[in-house]
Amino acid sequence: MPLTPDSNTYLGGCHCGAVRFSVVIDNSEAIDCNCSICRKKGFLHVLLDPENFTLLQGSDALTTYTFNTHTAQHTFCRICGIHPFYRPRSHPDKIDVNLRCLDENLLSKFQITPFDGENWEDNVEAIRKLN
Repeated sequence: MPLTPDSNTYLGGCHCGAVRFSVVIDNSEAIDCNCSICRKKGFLHVLLDPENFTLLQGSDALTTYTFNTHTAQHTFCRICGIHPFYRPRSHPDKIDVNLRCLDENLLSKFQITPFDGENWEDNVEAIRKLN
């Protein structure tokens, strides 16, 4: 997606620094899902087109966890265990970046929208309309 006047570029990564990435974000919306895995990880979702995500280093430090339908590809650093991004089940053509894994504390700059992922099947259409 081309840069717009509202686009911002941010750096992020895992806790130990083995995984580093760059993202271009053109909105200020994040999703706070209460499903079992997102709640436990503290993941705040920012959905991106793949061309707005660049893995700078650490592909060798990444490993993947899947469960249930195995559609979501939950990548995490095998060294420190942090989950900075993944391919979500709801948007398998997107990259989902954890807002909390960006280098800057951006929570106050984003509108955080709750999503009832605990009842995922009943509510998934609400987030599929996003992005």
